[in-house]
Amino acid sequence: MPCYRCGARQTDPVRGASPWKRGVRGETQVLICPDCQRARDLDLDACSSCASTSLIRRLGEVECRSCGSVRQARPEEPHVATGKPSRSTGAPGLPAEVEAALDRVLGRS
Repeated sequence: MPCYRCGARQTDPVRGASPWKRGVRGETQVLICPDCQRARDLDLDACSSCASTSLIRRLGEVECRSCGSVRQARPEEPHVATGKPSRSTGAPGLPAEVEAALDRVLGRS
């Protein structure tokens, strides 16, 4: 999964904690690269209880890592993570890149 702001891909981590952070934006879990973390305007969803942006989404729930509040996630909104639709499905990210690579290798037009 790439950084939702700049599109950088995460590489194999070195030993220890990853410098990449997780967040929730538009009900979708996103990754934030170390460079983009320095920005003050990350535009991430915030907890309704404590206003923290330290949220994670899993199995239809959004949990605040700061206060522990858990709520049901709303249905995902398309094109929120990057705003860039793919060629085939309208969803951003790796699936479109894989499809394009297969098209090149298999000679599809």
